[in-house]
This record gives sequence, structure tokens and C-alpha cells, in this order.
Amino acid sequence: MGGLALLYDVHGNLAALEAVLADAREQGATGHLIGGDVALFGPRPDETVARLRKLRGATWIRGNGERWTAAPGEAPRGDPVQGAIAFARRTLGDDLVRELAALPESADIDETTRAWHASPVSDVRSFLQQAGDDEDELLAGVTQRRLFFGHTHMPFRRIARQRVELVNPGSVGMPFDGDPRAAYALLGPDGELRHRRVPYDHAAAAALLRTEHAGAPWAATVAERIERARLE
Repeated sequence: MGGLALLYDVHGNLAALEAVLADAREQGATGHLIGGDVALFGPRPDETVARLRKLRGATWIRGNGERWTAAPGEAPRGDPVQGAIAFARRTLGDDLVRELAALPESADIDETTRAWHASPVSDVRSFLQQAGDDEDELLAGVTQRRLFFGHTHMPFRRIARQRVELVNPGSVGMPFDGDPRAAYALLGPDGELRHRRVPYDHAAAAALLRTEHAGAPWAATVAERIERARLE
């Protein structure tokens, strides 16, 4: 038994996180990688962070969500981003916002694997399911054989032209591949990697946003994304 659960893009969706953590326990996971974008956008940012903090020995890295929450001026203007940032800042408090923003940008997983939020060059530019024109730039200087990353909320695994294995575990709290089930991945002790999908009450998570933030455009947009599992 054993293994590492790769938890990316939870986005304050506590119900999805609890479902994933339960599944990971059943699958024998004993470690956790928390790959950034933990709190921003979802209905329960503070409780989500508190739950993740209970995971002993977890490895944390920073996403653009943590950076934006600490520095709203660096984030896109308007809703849903700015409205969600304002809510997250009020809920988390200044000290926790600063603490999350100070997390490292990446972490070594083993001798051949490193984790980032989006890519080695940016926390908002990531790899796609099919190689993009900028993939050589995103992988410039990479010496590892495997990279873990998220940000796009699209689970996949492929070998890049540079012979680097690219692994996106998908999003725990807000998948964008049309499947509303929570997504994560498991790295086994033998190096085997498995993508997992876990059902939870995503409609209830969306309803929380609509009920507690009635009339707020940002909340309506995020609720629809959770329900439809689509960015647009």
C-alpha cells in the first residue's frame, strides 16, 4: 500500500475535496501533493484550507490563485475573478492570504519528477492535451523525465516531443472536461500513475454559491462552471 495523491485546483470546493480524500484513503494513499489554486472561487475557501492542513506531511505549491488573492492587481479585471478574490480575502484573512502566496512555485517529487502549478515558466501558461506551439519554450531547461501540473482543469497524460512525461491530474473542485466528478491522480510506490474520478453532489456545491451570494455575478458564473464542468 501507499502512494501519493495529486490534488490540484481544489478551488474552495470542500465537498469535492472530502470525496477525493475518502477515495484516496480507500486506494491506500499515504501522501499528498497540493498543487495550487486551493481556495479561490469556491464556496468554502477557509474550510478547504483548514481541511488540507490536517494532511500530515503534505507537499504544497503555489498556484496563480494564491498569487492573485494576495495581489488582486495582478489578476484579470472584473468578474468572476475580482469578485471571487474579494470573497476569498475576507474569508481567509490577511495572514493566511500572505502565507499561501509565499508557498514555493514547485517541488521535487522524486529524482525524476517535479511538480508545478501550470508550467516551469509560468503559473498561468500550461501544457495542453495536444502539444502547443509554445511547448518547447515551456520545457526549456527541464531535466526531469516527468512533470506534474494542473491549471487547465483537464486531466491527461502524454509524452512530449522532448521525451518528458506530462501529467495533469485534473481539477478536484472544478473540472472543465464536461465530467463534473472530482478529478485527481494517484502515483503508486512503483511509479504507476492512475487518474481517478469521484462522484459528489456538485449541484449542492453550486447551490451554495447561488444561495450565499445571491445576485453576485461572480458566484453565478462559478456555480455554472461547477455544474456544467466547462469553462464557458
